Amino acid sequence: MASHPGAGSGGPFTPPGPEAKVFVISVAAELSGLHPQTLRSYDRLGIVQAGRTGGGGRRYSLRDIELLRQVARLSAEGLGLEGVKRVIELEHQVAALQQKVAELQADLAAAHQALGTVQNLPVRVTDAQLTVWHKPRR
Repeated sequence: MASHPGAGSGGPFTPPGPEAKVFVISVAAELSGLHPQTLRSYDRLGIVQAGRTGGGGRRYSLRDIELLRQVARLSAEGLGLEGVKRVIELEHQVAALQQKVAELQADLAAAHQALGTVQNLPVRVTDAQLTVWHKPRR
């Protein structure tokens, strides 16, 4: 029986994730429906940046191929490459902000839960310039 690279390494094969730069330019071009020269142009313009091998060959991830398809759709809708680049940048900013909002909401929920367990806190009413202190009766 022939030996395969990684055979007997102790665990099952784990496929690379969507960020892994594993596709050569010809495969990425075929999967995205674009010409390899178009992918080189997008890389030079910083729209979809390929990873590089030691020899300088371009490698693309599944996420890159999804992005290439999005670029093709936006271009087909009439956006120029600078517009496409700006749309993609803004979409990345929106995603980052959505993640930050979710984190802040989780922090706020945790703070509300922690405050819910605290009793008899002093309350300051600033609109009426009145301070109310509540002390528990013993």
